[in-house]
Amino acid sequence: MARRLVTEGAGGAPVSPAALARALRRELPGVVGDAELAHLIKVMRTELVGAGPVAELLADPETTDVVINGPDQVLVDRGAGWEDSGIRLADDAAVQRLARRLAVAAGRRLDDAHPWVDARMADGTRVHAVLAPVAVSGTCLSLRVLRPVRHDLAALQQRGFLPGVGLTLLRAVLQARLATLVSGGTGSGKTTLLGALIGALPPGERIVVVEDAEELRPPHPHVVRLVARPANVEGAGAVTLRDLVRQALRMRPDRLIVGEVRGGEVVELLAALNTGHDGGAGTVHANTAADVPDRVEALAIPAGLSRAACQAQLAAAVQVVLHVRRSAGHRWLAEIAVLARDGSGRVVVESAARDGVPGGPGWPRLVELLTDRGVEVPAVGVDRVDGGRR
Repeated sequence: MARRLVTEGAGGAPVSPAALARALRRELPGVVGDAELAHLIKVMRTELVGAGPVAELLADPETTDVVINGPDQVLVDRGAGWEDSGIRLADDAAVQRLARRLAVAAGRRLDDAHPWVDARMADGTRVHAVLAPVAVSGTCLSLRVLRPVRHDLAALQQRGFLPGVGLTLLRAVLQARLATLVSGGTGSGKTTLLGALIGALPPGERIVVVEDAEELRPPHPHVVRLVARPANVEGAGAVTLRDLVRQALRMRPDRLIVGEVRGGEVVELLAALNTGHDGGAGTVHANTAADVPDRVEALAIPAGLSRAACQAQLAAAVQVVLHVRRSAGHRWLAEIAVLARDGSGRVVVESAARDGVPGGPGWPRLVELLTDRGVEVPAVGVDRVDGGRR
């Protein structure tokens, strides 16, 4: 059977259902009915082609994540939390075969010598796998579905993502060209919001977007997208986000966007935002808006920036933090905040609006930033805001 499939797939073409049917008819004794043949083809494709048993889950437009915690537990997240998919695999060997097939398709190695892999498929799906016995409970496979983000700000408001005066304030921030970091946890909607912000930028601006995995395809007429590349099986050929940020600065961007700041590229981003590239943006993982300075510091110091230099660069480079949250399947812009320095000189985050309601110690500072850049402060009930008390 294997030799027949190799022959059918000669030339690098994928094995089609017709090829599987021909191979099966030649191998099976006697006459096989159409229904039985269709069932066998489905079983064979599950074992030999693509994502196999979870392919239908990945094709569902509502799916964001699929995890296999062993042959008897295949879970899917469609935006409302984990739920049992009802899919079962034969045994741990079947999970391993699937994990290795996906790793090979992504050009990576997964075996006893390299029992884990973190890769990206051609369609952008992120694949992470850990083989048993390193994964004590059995081989684990995690699949993150990355679909191009194309929501605009108006659509996000209609979906409840931008409560209260969120939309009005975001448009003012964009008009004032304030440098922004979007923070939040995994799956909270950071990239969704960033994509919508890019789409709302003036069409005459040149936007250079740098990403680790292709997610942003904003509806903007002048966007240049650069995507990082992992090393190949031999460990060569990697192109990092830090490399791409450096290249992006030479491409005459009006705004530099980093899809997700997760490593040393934060040093280049801070430097860029301090050298005339105002209005830039990026996303960063953080539990709260107040945690953003510490998170940036934790990324910058291992990359060679001193704590004092990081604090100085951050204070001068970034003005606004947009923090998004996810709870019970709902995502929303939970806080708009500004950066300031406390009495000791450390960078702190001051809230200017929570859940779409303006107020807090950062509100006067946000008003000042907008006014200084010639942007009229939106009519959002400023007269009713007093030191964060309404």
